[in-house]
Amino acid sequence: MTQSADDIDDSSAPLIEHLKELRSRVIWALAAYIAAVCLVFPFANQVFNFLSFPVCNALAKRGQECGLIMIRLQEGFFVSVNIAFFGGLVVAFPIIAFQLWRFVAPGLYRSEKSAFLPFLIASPVMFFLGAAFSYYVVLPIAFDFFLTFQQAQNAPPSPQVGEVVDRAAHAGIVFQGSAQEYLGLTMKFIMAFGLCFQLPVLLTLMGKAGIISSAGLVSVRKYAIVAILALSAVATPPDMMSQVILFGAVYPLYEVSIFLIRRIEKRREAELRAEGLWFEDEEIGTDVTDSAKR
Repeated sequence: MTQSADDIDDSSAPLIEHLKELRSRVIWALAAYIAAVCLVFPFANQVFNFLSFPVCNALAKRGQECGLIMIRLQEGFFVSVNIAFFGGLVVAFPIIAFQLWRFVAPGLYRSEKSAFLPFLIASPVMFFLGAAFSYYVVLPIAFDFFLTFQQAQNAPPSPQVGEVVDRAAHAGIVFQGSAQEYLGLTMKFIMAFGLCFQLPVLLTLMGKAGIISSAGLVSVRKYAIVAILALSAVATPPDMMSQVILFGAVYPLYEVSIFLIRRIEKRREAELRAEGLWFEDEEIGTDVTDSAKR
């Protein structure tokens, strides 16, 4: 099936024009990101307070005050800078994605545009779903688990006159976290889950392009399980619980991808059957055998 000339946008510009267009889109994306960083920086404390709710709630359950410390003098400044960089990317992403779309769209068929645009919209949606799942579900569970390893200080009782006390005191283990270390851990969780939730978007897009199939994903399911476990071990802190939670969130998305690709394949088959262009493997094999006999 060939596309007519009317289905293609007029985009026969020479290479130098494409490079100029790319430079223009990159400049607009960078300008949007820098502006977003400057916009987020004054609100860094409010963003940090929001990100600290999971650990503060976990500490409140134990009757402890929520206080993070600055180990280095400049740590507070760099915490604000990191929040500004991270938040600026989130705020500027719609503009960055729009500039990417404006650069790529002229080279696509109209049918390809209609196929690609939903995935471009679904990508930030899935990222925010993953980030929300991490913030509201995973982080409270993880921090509550980490804080169980605290140990209250035990001092020996004061000896009475003539009494010998052989019990020694042991040191207390109390959470006094660094603000920058806590921010790094929290952002790592959020980024890991946000990126892993892109799995169905990526696989479905590849399935729609015909690069992979639902049968192929089913055949490599056991390898996918091992790969997701390895990814969970790399993307999360070195504790088994976080890895299990990430695996439990990502693997169902793999199965969802198989379901979505299977629906795409059925829709494609129905369209080809309606046009009389669909041939079963058995029919092709029979035709080849008959031709050989003749």
